[in-house]
Amino acid sequence: MKKNDYKDILKQAKVFFKQTIAVNHLKNCEKASKLSDYNVNPFLIKYLANFLRGDEKPRSIAEALVYPRILGTSITTSFGNNVQKFISQVLKGFGSAVGGIDIEFIDHEDGRKKYAQLKLGPNCINKDDISTIIGHFKKVRNLARTNNLNIGIDDLAIGVLYGRREELNSFYKKLNFDYPVFVGETFWYRLTGHRKFYFDLINIFGEVAVEVDGTKALKETIDALEKEIKISPSF
Repeated sequence: MKKNDYKDILKQAKVFFKQTIAVNHLKNCEKASKLSDYNVNPFLIKYLANFLRGDEKPRSIAEALVYPRILGTSITTSFGNNVQKFISQVLKGFGSAVGGIDIEFIDHEDGRKKYAQLKLGPNCINKDDISTIIGHFKKVRNLARTNNLNIGIDDLAIGVLYGRREELNSFYKKLNFDYPVFVGETFWYRLTGHRKFYFDLINIFGEVAVEVDGTKALKETIDALEKEIKISPSF
């Protein structure tokens, strides 16, 4: 990848993160301002408010509800749902039409075409996922035999978007006995051919966070939720 092309891809990545992930994050923040949207656990909420702020005032309860959703679940789900779109739109041409396969790409390490499932992080699969992933890969191998395609077992891979190999849970490690698992820096290098891409992408996302200041939206959400909690008979 040429230097100018690489810089252009990073610029496109920044625009994508800002217009897709950050915009959706702000929208989800606004949606989190209604008490009816929460499944409040009455056994835990006051404990969590006290744990967070040392009291169980309406604002502390509001913060205990909002922070996990907006700073955890909301952005994690949005990022996971949009990464495949990012790879297809910004890195162009990696989407797969094969059932059970998220992307296809030419591996910059061995030069072979890879058929990969994407997973968000090193702890994002469980025991049941193993048989599902293996089932998808077996279908691809059967399709390859039927159509006389040169797809080896090492060409079927799991791409983990972030983390390090030593952080993989036992289920990934079990899959790795038969299928390669590319993690974090290694995955993005094999996908793009640029060894710094993983870290540059992390930095780009950090720049977006600075430019898209969510403090105002977060405060407004907590303010609105606090008002509801004050008049709610449940509290």
